[in-house]
Amino acid sequence: MVSALGWLGQQGRYCLIAGLIAGLLAPGLAEFLRPWIGVLVVLLLLVTGIRVGAKQALGVQSDLTATVLRIVALQAVLPLIVIVTLAALDLLHFPLAMAVSLMLAAPSLTGAPNFAIMMGQDPAPGMRILVIGTALFPITALPVFLILDPAGGGVLSGISLSLGLLAAILVSVGIGFAIRHLLPVMGQPREQGALDGCSALLLGVVVVGLMSAIGPLLQTEPLALLLWLMAALAINFVLVSGALLVSNWARLDMSIPTAIYAGNRNIALFLIVLPEEAAAPLLIFVGCYQIPMYLTPILLARFRGLIQ
Repeated sequence: MVSALGWLGQQGRYCLIAGLIAGLLAPGLAEFLRPWIGVLVVLLLLVTGIRVGAKQALGVQSDLTATVLRIVALQAVLPLIVIVTLAALDLLHFPLAMAVSLMLAAPSLTGAPNFAIMMGQDPAPGMRILVIGTALFPITALPVFLILDPAGGGVLSGISLSLGLLAAILVSVGIGFAIRHLLPVMGQPREQGALDGCSALLLGVVVVGLMSAIGPLLQTEPLALLLWLMAALAINFVLVSGALLVSNWARLDMSIPTAIYAGNRNIALFLIVLPEEAAAPLLIFVGCYQIPMYLTPILLARFRGLIQ
């Protein structure tokens, strides 16, 4: 079993592609998995906690400072700038504006460290961004919740959503860290590969559920789906390429992990706490956004080669 999971971890990108295809071709399966997305995301956080461990997640003081600065800039300041701009242009009421604003407030995609591995990069910086950004997410997302009020319940609803996210994240990642501490063998290469396989499998299943809104829209309104997909591709490319260009121009370290983080966010975390009626419009954007996200390792590697 461990060997099989290790092999699956090495084929992670193909698991994601298989999930995308299954989500499109098997809408019944995607709809069945949709209510379980929140649970699967929590399991992913737990597995990530075991894979990373508390010590590697935090790093040294200089690593921690650089990571927190990036998180504040991309996860707290950027979404507020976008929200203010959209509000000034009277565009904030559109579903796409709401979806993009929420996406920018989300932490790094759970599979971001694996993206770095696929590009031949050290996964540790991406892991720090993932774990610390996810831990800070309930705090950084609170202003966005209060402004957008995605659940329609006002200030108390926004605070409740943040507290619910905080509880889910602390419990799942905390249990993962505890397991890693109690079982040091989980830090060995063979076990790490098996955990990568578990993550790849969970990510593939989550992708199927996240595509649940895409299949029906493809059949009923293909043009609308095409517009959503084009918007998702453009937004992802601007965020990833923009972060890489700025990092290179400013001669900052962690340019690849920062670029991956900038454009690839764990939007599914919102599905843990948002009511179904509030999450339904978000799922269309989430489903479309899976495609550019999982093409990131290929496209970013090529773009990086062009600018160097």
